[in-house]
Amino acid sequence: MAQHDILINWSPQESRVALIEQGAVQEVLLERALERGLVGNIYVGRVQRVLPGMQSAFIDIGLERTAFLHVADLLPQINARHAPARAGEPETPSVPPIERQVFEGQSILVQVLKDPIGTKGARLTAQISIAGRLLVFLPQDGHVGVSQKIPPAQREALRQRLLALVGDGGGGFILRTNAEDASDEELAEDIAYLRKTWARIRERAVQVAPPALLHEDLTLLQRVLRDLAGPQTRSIQVDSREQFAALQAFAQEYTPQVADRLVLYRGERPIFDQYHVDEEIERALGRRVDLKSGGYLVFDQTEALTTIDVNTGGFVGARNFDDTVFRTNLEAAQAIARQLRLRNLGGIVIIDFIDMVRDDHRDAVLAELRKQLARDRVKTMIGGFSQLGLVEMTRKRTRESLAQMLTETCPACDGRGRVRTTRTVCYDILREILREARAFNPREFRIIAAPQVVERFLDEESQHLAGLSDFIGKPISLQSESTMTQEQYDIVLM
Repeated sequence: MAQHDILINWSPQESRVALIEQGAVQEVLLERALERGLVGNIYVGRVQRVLPGMQSAFIDIGLERTAFLHVADLLPQINARHAPARAGEPETPSVPPIERQVFEGQSILVQVLKDPIGTKGARLTAQISIAGRLLVFLPQDGHVGVSQKIPPAQREALRQRLLALVGDGGGGFILRTNAEDASDEELAEDIAYLRKTWARIRERAVQVAPPALLHEDLTLLQRVLRDLAGPQTRSIQVDSREQFAALQAFAQEYTPQVADRLVLYRGERPIFDQYHVDEEIERALGRRVDLKSGGYLVFDQTEALTTIDVNTGGFVGARNFDDTVFRTNLEAAQAIARQLRLRNLGGIVIIDFIDMVRDDHRDAVLAELRKQLARDRVKTMIGGFSQLGLVEMTRKRTRESLAQMLTETCPACDGRGRVRTTRTVCYDILREILREARAFNPREFRIIAAPQVVERFLDEESQHLAGLSDFIGKPISLQSESTMTQEQYDIVLM
């Protein structure tokens, strides 16, 4: 893989990370302080109330509201889950009632499963799990397993490899989907990191009085050191002295192999301005991406899939049309792979390359796309050209896309990307007044609408407005409201 640099821009409200490869922004990661949840946090809590009727308990973990723990999430379930049922016994082992497992005032180690919502407290489990980059550690469990998403034919071989690496250190592990192609060295590093984290949690648990936070899920910047930094990383530049010191301490403890690549950025310009990252983010939020050759891409993201349309635009540099199409598609393949990473688009992706007559051109474009996608940390699968000339591929969803994180549905068009014309809105209003006139008998109807709609009524639609007023026998007045969008209006009965 190519060498890359990692840029970290930190402020109290938001952490931003950019991965720069071959002089271009390849990935952008964001985390906002007010949007960090509690899921994954580990606490030592105190049992406040036990409710036998609900087989649940309320646990004080130091939050505004007590948290909720169900009997199914207590520890005895762990061993029962892996124990084979004896002949004649039901498949689901019996669970001791909650009142025989916990009591009021008891200290208990718990982890947050769901964040508090509205008036409901957080949902807890006593079955602790700690996620690493490649593995999930189950410290109270001896089970070693492999993600069900990995093909069955590969699972047993991966499990045997993992068993050999785990050894007699205790605890269970589950190999995550993204560890399918990981080396033994990478898996061993993750095992050591997870065991060290658990040792730190246990040490703190006996030092503090409940309720207390023992372990917080890693911040974005810590996850960058654990997951993103590697042998290909040239430098990790941090623009905050405070965060630089904190990351140095974290790296020396948990990821010593990348500690020497941390650099405090001292430039006069903001770090993201220096590398034009904000400009790339702005472009990544648009539908159109211009290519250097004069061609362009159009991205349309829907709930089910993303479509990418390739166009030649103004590119006429090659000797004939076939060469023009081929060159444009080759450049598009490189740009598409980068944009998928930058925008973090997941799920099904349909690419409509410009039609190519020659099979060798198609093969070359497909080979270039596969080559560029191989640099992506996220798993991708790609097919060939379909009968309609489309390329279908999938990219694993890892988090919200850049657009979902930074933007919201337009309140004016409700996400359609288009609004009703002023004439359409005028006719909607006229029909609404006719309905209201049949049901009510006001002295006057007043239309409150956007300035451009009122202007249309005063100009081209004035005859229709006057005709309706004569028909219903009531005056109709107009009021312009600049804060209204083109589709918004109110009809006031005076």
